[in-house]
Amino acid sequence: MLTEFLYVLAYSKRTQFILVVGVVFFSGLMIGGAYAAEHMELKSIPASLAEVIRDGVLRRYEKGAWGVLGLSLLAAVKFYRKDRKRLGL
Repeated sequence: MLTEFLYVLAYSKRTQFILVVGVVFFSGLMIGGAYAAEHMELKSIPASLAEVIRDGVLRRYEKGAWGVLGLSLLAAVKFYRKDRKRLGL
């Protein structure tokens, strides 16, 4: 079972690519969201309200990152199944 999985994964370039893209975009969105939330300049509002806004921005980036990772995993499963059939396993 594990050897079959690794065999298909080794020959499935699309699955490998979509997994790498998902991890890269997940990491990029998490890092980008943290950077954007940290460097927001909210001078005209109180500090407590600024923290709430920063948390909201960070939460939206985090949701987007998890969404991208989930969708890439679903696409990887789809490509894996197609390549498994193609390889005759």
